[in-house]
Amino acid sequence: MTGLRVLTMNTLSPTDVDYSARRRVLRDELRRLDPDVAALQEVEPGQAADLLGPDRHAVRHRSTAPDDPAGAELVSRWPFGAVHHVDLHLGADTAVLPWTGAVIAEVLAPPPLGPLLVVHHKPVWPLDREAVRERQALAVARAVEDLVAARPAHVVLLGDLDATPDAASVRFLTGDRSLDGTSVAYHDAWRSARGDEPGHTFTPDNPLVRDGAMPLVRPRRIDYVLVRGGAHGPTLRVRSCELVLAGPVGGVWASDHYGLVADLEVPGRPPGELG
Repeated sequence: MTGLRVLTMNTLSPTDVDYSARRRVLRDELRRLDPDVAALQEVEPGQAADLLGPDRHAVRHRSTAPDDPAGAELVSRWPFGAVHHVDLHLGADTAVLPWTGAVIAEVLAPPPLGPLLVVHHKPVWPLDREAVRERQALAVARAVEDLVAARPAHVVLLGDLDATPDAASVRFLTGDRSLDGTSVAYHDAWRSARGDEPGHTFTPDNPLVRDGAMPLVRPRRIDYVLVRGGAHGPTLRVRSCELVLAGPVGGVWASDHYGLVADLEVPGRPPGELG
């Protein structure tokens, strides 16, 4: 097993905007794409299984508001091994999102791909809280580095990061800056496959954005697939990366976000080895 299809999608809460119609579109497309691993945001308990199929394994983000139906889930074709929750409630500024946090899960995919670590990272969303997202990205990155130091593995980070590629939190994750003496190097699958194409995933071109709470926001790329790398680059090759549900289907917009799907593979020669 050398290939891996991953997906991230903020599905927009079922309490918003005619979910019965949106559910049909989401379910049809997500099952057609058939990802091996998916990170879904704004899903109720059991919703991920409905959208992707009941034969999947799922782990849900913890929440400080257990009665809140919205949340995030990491879903896998293969069973999970060890699962680690990173608490990202790092102060009063994070209370705005009860289920902010990260799940770092060992996915028991067959070798040479697995076992691998998949990180579902969900920082806070307000536009004016990038300093909080910096602290949250740092906490997640450090947790991953501790795990990989003890047991090396491929690492893929997925999620709605609510920050654009030039934001400090994303620049830290992608190796363009350090934070508090820490640096990492995750490689952006969209940029690896599509270069400088905009790849906006949250844009007022979508009527669910125009009619929502952020109608004046500029088009933004805020949903990511990131592959951890070391001194010689990413440990997995990005074969392709595509936007998902980036337009209406039968007149129905599935969500206020577009999803992202990427196909990854184990390279024939690991980075750092000479050919």
